[in-house]
Amino acid sequence: MDLLGRRAEREAVEQLLTQARAGRSGTLVVRGEAGIGKTALLEYARETAAPSGFRVESSVGAESETQFVFAGLHQLCAPLLGRADALPDPQQAALGVAFGLRAGLAPDLFLVGLAVLNLLAEAAEEAPLLCLVDDAQWLDEASAQVLAFVARRMSAERVALVFALRDSGAGDDHPFPGLPALRLEGLGETDAQALLAAAVRTPLDDGVRDRIVAEARGNPLALLELPRGAPPAQFAGGFERPDVLSVPRRIEDGFQRRSARLPAETQLLLLVAAADPTGDTALLWRAATHLGISPQAALPAEAGGLLEIGARVRFRHPLVRSAVYQAATAPDQRRAHRALADATDPQVDPDRRAWHRGQGVLGIDEEAAAELERSADRARSRGGLAAAAAFLQQAAELTPEPAARTRRALEAAHAKHEAGAPESALRLLTVAAAGPLDALQAARLKLLRAQVAFHTTRGSGVPEMLLDAARTLTPLDAALARETYLHALDAALVTGDSDRGVLDVAEAARAAPAPPRSPQPQDQLLDGLTKTLTSGYAAGALVLRHALEAFRDNLLTDAEPDRQSDRWLRLACRNALAILDDELLYLLACRNVQLAREAGALATLPDSLRFLSITSVLMGELARAGELATEATAITQATGGVQLRHAHIILSAWRGDQTETTALNAITAQDVAFSDESTEASMAQYAMAVLHNGLGNYPAAQDAAARAFESPELSLSNLVHFELIESAARAGQLERAVETMKQFCSRARASGTPWALGMAARSQALTSTGSAAEDQYREAIAQLKHTRMGGYLARTHLVYGEWLRRERRRQDAREHLRTAHQLLSDMGAEAFAERAARELRATGEHPRKRTAQPTDSLTAHELHIARLVATGATSREVAAQLFLSPRTVEAHLRSIFRKLGITSRRQLRELPLP
Repeated sequence: MDLLGRRAEREAVEQLLTQARAGRSGTLVVRGEAGIGKTALLEYARETAAPSGFRVESSVGAESETQFVFAGLHQLCAPLLGRADALPDPQQAALGVAFGLRAGLAPDLFLVGLAVLNLLAEAAEEAPLLCLVDDAQWLDEASAQVLAFVARRMSAERVALVFALRDSGAGDDHPFPGLPALRLEGLGETDAQALLAAAVRTPLDDGVRDRIVAEARGNPLALLELPRGAPPAQFAGGFERPDVLSVPRRIEDGFQRRSARLPAETQLLLLVAAADPTGDTALLWRAATHLGISPQAALPAEAGGLLEIGARVRFRHPLVRSAVYQAATAPDQRRAHRALADATDPQVDPDRRAWHRGQGVLGIDEEAAAELERSADRARSRGGLAAAAAFLQQAAELTPEPAARTRRALEAAHAKHEAGAPESALRLLTVAAAGPLDALQAARLKLLRAQVAFHTTRGSGVPEMLLDAARTLTPLDAALARETYLHALDAALVTGDSDRGVLDVAEAARAAPAPPRSPQPQDQLLDGLTKTLTSGYAAGALVLRHALEAFRDNLLTDAEPDRQSDRWLRLACRNALAILDDELLYLLACRNVQLAREAGALATLPDSLRFLSITSVLMGELARAGELATEATAITQATGGVQLRHAHIILSAWRGDQTETTALNAITAQDVAFSDESTEASMAQYAMAVLHNGLGNYPAAQDAAARAFESPELSLSNLVHFELIESAARAGQLERAVETMKQFCSRARASGTPWALGMAARSQALTSTGSAAEDQYREAIAQLKHTRMGGYLARTHLVYGEWLRRERRRQDAREHLRTAHQLLSDMGAEAFAERAARELRATGEHPRKRTAQPTDSLTAHELHIARLVATGATSREVAAQLFLSPRTVEAHLRSIFRKLGITSRRQLRELPLP
């Protein structure tokens, strides 16, 4: 199709190719209605790229391929697999399992994405690479997610990606939101007339020509095809104007009319070709033989410009395929699918055979359903949850026996939930609920309804739903019942229900059955949380400690990791905060990130990174915290996940950045996804308390801390106690400060860690006077020196120095204020550092300003890469850890070297990094 008038669009493609040739990878999502010229623009890209040295690979989505896991991705990558040996072993394995080339555990979707990213980067080392994906709206879900991830993580590769995407009418509801997009509009009148003149060789009356141009609305395919399907008489009188039909629908109707005029045998052959999206010529003829169709039947379709049969079977346009298929009767559609199933080798392509067989069934068929269930198992083993769910759903629909249909519907619902399709999961649960359910199936159905509700609403009713499921599971599956009770406790804390609501859940969890085997770490965690919440912190702290030590020991053992325990590692980390054990906290948080990295679990890695970022803030490692939070944001953006802000807002608060902290708090408050009681909102209030304490705005700090204190999650973690005690004491609200201090000191005694005891002494000092206060300040500093909590040690020097100055002991005050200023400045806690500077100036000393460092010019991402390279890691090793390509790491290194004024990795290792 000609690209008349598409100058801006051609220039956009040319610019993309120029960037890729220069090592600045890029993506373009071409959008528009059917027939608007998207494929023509992709062909222009191909024709422009090939002569200039590009390697060009392509893939085409097909509507009937959407449930074949990684089908679109394999089509694109298959010619490049010879380079897979250059990938790290985990990436090779992930790609091999995903494409069905080797056996193994189902890979994480985004580890497959990293493998594809590096495969494309490897291919582009030899020559720049152009990847074209047409009809991307019909890619299978796994392929679309991987390609979106790759597009967002590419940076310095010689790769250009172009996706052609048919508009769905749903705004930005497509697989590639946020990527650079180009919308194709209709041709202008002059160009439309020129294209029409080329399509219709006979002279046209001006009025007829104008009517056709108006009818086509600038759609190039309409201008080419509508005249071909029109009776000659219409050229004399113009077209009728069926306003109810869109232009693509009218084009499709035109194709249907043209195919309907063909011989019956040709129509059936067209239908078989339309039902098979692979374009396999041999398969088409085998199926045709089953139906008794002769090869000559293809000639009228080819002569009519609807179909080409060569090395591949190609339709003139995807609308021809859909027009032919939709025009066929249901019995003929089933005949075509049965013929394709019979023609498909069950050893070579069992899944496609099962799918065609299922489509060919009228009513129910157990054998077809069983085949589809086996296909679902294969899809799941390759990491295709969405594909497995689709196969299971179809299997359930074909199952004649009610109990088996119920089982398959329930399994399909679980798969839909795991694949992130909650509405489909609920519909399947309705199907399952109608059939005969045994007791365990009924309990699992309740559990799944609760899990879907937790992930979609985070509503206050979710914990009770989980409790109901747990009670039902108790006599049936003790291990699952205990996990469900633990999930209910976690949900009660996360949803931000009242302390009473959390206590009610904890009371109910006391009825959990005994572990059916030797207690696992998650079993101990359930017991510890239940005891802590029902019997008090002092009674439960030791049980919680034993649980967390069990997680630690499980992580440090050389045995195969316990994946069930790993699922609860995030909750274990949060409870290490609750017992104020900085060593356990740091180890569990680091291992949580490490395990997610090793597994390539990019869906869960951002959450692990955010928690480690907050841990790093408390340790006073604000630069490191910034790197982690930035990485979490980048990965979430690349995977299309929900962006959570709590790590960034807590970091900006400790940095004393009033503008950013206030802005992030306002965004969180306005976000309808988070209620005022949610943990996300409460963390924002905690951050505001830290910010205002740093700025010395103690009434505002107390107000924010008091609101955060209402969160069961933050109250259990103890962090908000520190801010509330300091702000209330300094705001003159001594009674509130003392009340909170007493509660915390009781917890600190039960914990007994240096961090707990140090913060207890600090809290007592803030609410005391005279020699008692001094003894407690000294005790706090002595204890905190033996912890990882550098942020709190620095702030304790600050409040001690402030107290000494008010006691008119200037010399002593200067010592601690100087230490506080130095520590806080070095870590980047600017508001607290300025608070120390004000106090120093009040003693008559002018604090030295922090000397600018070369590393100050690095972004958080660059600092992260610099830190890893400084440890001796190669670019390939850094790339694997950060889910980048080695070439992107090298590009960042060049920027780092330029900013730091160095030329080698050795010099980088010699530089002090913050």
